[in-house]
Amino acid sequence: MPFYSDELIEEVRSRNDIVDVIGGYVRLQKKGSTYFGLCPFHNEKTGSFSVSPNKQMFYCFGCGAGGNVFTFLMKYENFTFSEAMQTLANRAGVELPQQEMTSAQKKEADRRTRLLEINKEAAKYFYSLLRSPRGKRAYDYFKTRELSDETMQKFGLGYSDQYSDDLYRYLRKKGYDDDILKDSGLVTIDEVRGGHDKFWNRAMFPIMDVHNRVIGFGGRVMGEGEPKYLNSPETKIFDKSRNLYGLHLARTTRRNQLLLCEGYMDVIALHQAGFDNAVASLGTALTSGHANLLKRYTKEVYLTYDSDGAGVKAALRAIPILKEVGIVTKVINMRPYKDPDEFIKALGAEEYQKRIDEAENSFLFQIRILQESYDMDDPESKTAFYNEIANRLLEFSEELERNNYMEAVAQKFHIDFDNLRKLVNNLAMKNGGVVQRQEPLKSGVHENRKKEDGMKQSQKLLLTWLIENTSLYGKVKEWITPMDFTEPLYRRAAEIVFSQFEETGSVNPAMIINLFEDEEEQNEVAGLFNATIHEVESKNDLAKAIKETIIRVKRNSIDERSKNLAPEDMAGLMQVVQDKKALDQLEHLHISIE
Repeated sequence: MPFYSDELIEEVRSRNDIVDVIGGYVRLQKKGSTYFGLCPFHNEKTGSFSVSPNKQMFYCFGCGAGGNVFTFLMKYENFTFSEAMQTLANRAGVELPQQEMTSAQKKEADRRTRLLEINKEAAKYFYSLLRSPRGKRAYDYFKTRELSDETMQKFGLGYSDQYSDDLYRYLRKKGYDDDILKDSGLVTIDEVRGGHDKFWNRAMFPIMDVHNRVIGFGGRVMGEGEPKYLNSPETKIFDKSRNLYGLHLARTTRRNQLLLCEGYMDVIALHQAGFDNAVASLGTALTSGHANLLKRYTKEVYLTYDSDGAGVKAALRAIPILKEVGIVTKVINMRPYKDPDEFIKALGAEEYQKRIDEAENSFLFQIRILQESYDMDDPESKTAFYNEIANRLLEFSEELERNNYMEAVAQKFHIDFDNLRKLVNNLAMKNGGVVQRQEPLKSGVHENRKKEDGMKQSQKLLLTWLIENTSLYGKVKEWITPMDFTEPLYRRAAEIVFSQFEETGSVNPAMIINLFEDEEEQNEVAGLFNATIHEVESKNDLAKAIKETIIRVKRNSIDERSKNLAPEDMAGLMQVVQDKKALDQLEHLHISIE
């Protein structure tokens, strides 16, 4: 990772207002001096995600995610710190110094750059071939699929020549040697045959990442041949499970949802028809990597998979994966047509928009497909179906949400609501209660999360007080030092906070976050700066609470040092004795709060 000075990091951070940056990803509303919105890192219906312009920090009271503008980009965009630094520096117009890389890092970076160059070169070559006499067959194929020249250009469509070493020879002339070409996914180097192409005699679909770089290809064979569709193998620059076809275009859509298709032609046909929010997975089943990528750009995904059995199975697999990351999912019914491409050719964009408007709730879709497995004319089979519905309804932990789904299911499948509710309640009793999803409490602490012990809470509370009320530092430092914080993370935070007080007379929360590299530590430190302190009725009550907390923290510190004191450590022993005397004095003193 490049090295940047603390001063430069702070300059870049301070020149990127966190509200402006996060506001580009999350819809924020101002409440008092803080902004709130729905957390992009977990599924929630009530906004518990806060952004403080004063502290230049974000914190979610639901899931505990927190940090500064760097950590937000690292979490949301899956950036490294260097990538976040570069992005924010560019945004603020700050020029970063060129950093020296190790020889291994430079070699790896150079290789990735060369692979991207090769893919770009191949895409340009395929593109030119399509528009030459040699590419007429592929060009005619695209025309029979009713694609305009403009659409072909927009997606960079091309053609790989009928000779199986055509691209290999072209790239060799461009100066690329076998060692790098064999890693490109475009060429196979064989001792017997020499170099030959992965793609030949195919209509070519370049695959772009979200930064508009060509990272791979898909190819459809012209004429007879297997496989009909062929995709680039995984390489250093191409990970099928973390990229989506068409996302480089769809990410800028103004529509509220993304349309998830199965094939390249579906995406292209939808974009040509005006649906610029269509994407597709790359010849592989939807993965959690895809779902997390989608979540960066939308909260709603409409599945527009093939209407045949395979498409239905793919939809059933995708729904829980999307739900897991908090994406609301609906399913578009394209019957009697197989896929979006066929549908739009037959009925047009306006009718397809109607199907979007009528898209089916994913849970009700699952139940409808489930019903096909049961004989509804047979009482036993029908009862089994109702029991399965009840089991699935138990997955909704919130009573209101569960009741809403019970009403919808009862209406759609002609079940008496009261009977369905009784069935759900009876199953819940048999299971020992409703199957609970893990939901955060208002405090942001999960019920099954290990409860903080009293001493950890006291140390955390004391730090939060110091951060929230800087006038307390003069009082606290008389009795407490960073060494009195026995929790390692809080000790490190205390050292930084005390140091900032001494040097500047204030605390810079957003700067402190940069000093912690581990994500969990960043979240916990962010929690210190965003903890809600219960209000006390008077200054006397506050003084009493602070005094009691100081005494608890100091006494614990003395006890810990006493237990670990070496017999020959006379200086340590004398310090413990002095601290005990000071503690006795403190117990009889009154701390005044201005």
